[in-house]
Amino acid sequence: MQELNCRGLACPAPVTQVRDLLVQGKPSTLAVLVDNEAARENVSRFLAYQGYQVMVEEVDEGFKVIGTGGDQACEVMDEKELAAAAGAGGKILVMITTDRLGHGDDQLGSGLMLNFLKTLKEMGPELWRLVFINAGVKLTVAGAETLAPLQELATGGVSILVCGTCLNHFNLLDQKQVGETTNMLDIVTSLQLADKVINV
Repeated sequence: MQELNCRGLACPAPVTQVRDLLVQGKPSTLAVLVDNEAARENVSRFLAYQGYQVMVEEVDEGFKVIGTGGDQACEVMDEKELAAAAGAGGKILVMITTDRLGHGDDQLGSGLMLNFLKTLKEMGPELWRLVFINAGVKLTVAGAETLAPLQELATGGVSILVCGTCLNHFNLLDQKQVGETTNMLDIVTSLQLADKVINV
């Protein structure tokens, strides 16, 4: 088993180090040591994308993410290739950086954001991905009024990415109810893939 120590690395370094290792040659079994839940989720998801069976063990100072079956895994794909294989491209990405729309009255801003998310489905199939960063991640957690429209969008095929570093900052990682916990590498790549980016 090959082991990679990614403790102490900030997002997105754990994922990029795993990717670089796999590009050099895919081991049949790989263990990645990380020290936070966001890195655990990001590395687990990336290894699963690469065809590995993934399990996670709690260890001293964090987690050990173990990927097995690398000898049967497909050729290493980056996010662009994965999106292309899924038929993604020429789509609208909405980057949501706040939990309310506009400035002046927070209650009004929260209501406007709820209405905005409810109305996004009117974009139709061009709406490809929502990315939540900073205070925007608060819209994806348990108890948020915005969960229902977001879950409806996800069920309809819209990809939802939620910044793991931001969830950690607000102590909300275990309360996320919709979307995939992600890292800055995925976010930057999503911006490259999108045909149009709308910032909120």
